[in-house]
Amino acid sequence: MADRNQESTSVHTQDFPQLASVEKIQEGFESFGYICSDKIATAVFLAFQLRKPILVEGPPGVGKTELAKTTAQLLETPLIRLQCYEGLDEAKALYEWKYGKQLLYTQVLKEKLGDLLQGAQGLAESVERLHQFGDIFYSEEFLEPRPLLKAMQQERGAILLIDEVDKSDYEFESLLLEILSDYQISIPEIGTVKARTSPMVFLTSNNTRDISDALKRRCLHLYIPFPTVELEERIVRSRVPDVEEHLRHQLVEFVHSLRQLDLKKIPAISETIDWARSLLLLHADQLEEELVRATLNVLLKFEDDIESTDGELGKLVREARE
Repeated sequence: MADRNQESTSVHTQDFPQLASVEKIQEGFESFGYICSDKIATAVFLAFQLRKPILVEGPPGVGKTELAKTTAQLLETPLIRLQCYEGLDEAKALYEWKYGKQLLYTQVLKEKLGDLLQGAQGLAESVERLHQFGDIFYSEEFLEPRPLLKAMQQERGAILLIDEVDKSDYEFESLLLEILSDYQISIPEIGTVKARTSPMVFLTSNNTRDISDALKRRCLHLYIPFPTVELEERIVRSRVPDVEEHLRHQLVEFVHSLRQLDLKKIPAISETIDWARSLLLLHADQLEEELVRATLNVLLKFEDDIESTDGELGKLVREARE
């Protein structure tokens, strides 16, 4: 762990030339199969240069989590992920004490109590000796780091992914403020622990609730919508290169038409990719109504959505083929 007085160091462009420009970021991401817009690459570039966390919002399935994962791949740094949920607390996010180990050492101390107090003059000296051993139980040796602290312990930095922060409570957001402002953590028994190297932080949100203004002020903001037809075709080509161009165009057009309907769950990019792989396995060369009907469950996850779409399939398939 970093010494409590150690200054946090930042990672510079010369350390990671992959992030030296927006163009290099796009090229690097594409080499790992993540096709992104100029807007996304620019946000990552600025977050890196300004040492600011980046709050990535947007509907589920547009590549928010994948953005952090790809950045970790590009930089060849550890990805440390904290999955948020209601009731998430300090013990699961920051650190907790190894109570079992503390208990074991307490038993050893009891057995050696006579030896430790041998020669002590009076109660005050005896208490002083015991107090010295009491401090040991709340030292770094007995500390179990959780994702937030673990990210700050990395010598060359890390990608810290705080996933679906909107699922956590407002109290947890307050916990994040110190960490995201100064990249340090206050541990009452030890003191303030600064990051060895400031991590690059991604927070994702599906907009299930509003994020506090205080947290938003500490972050750069990036909203990722569903991609355009052209961008999604590039994504499918990157992930499923064996799909013929005309079929790729048809299936992406069809998915975009589905997203205009009143559905419980709109198909995400990952489902477009899964559908492309499914059509490839079925040796499809173009969209046919019966084939689409047979594979619609790959795109739509609710039976009500499948049933409500059935009457529109013929029209949607014709439009996609045209």
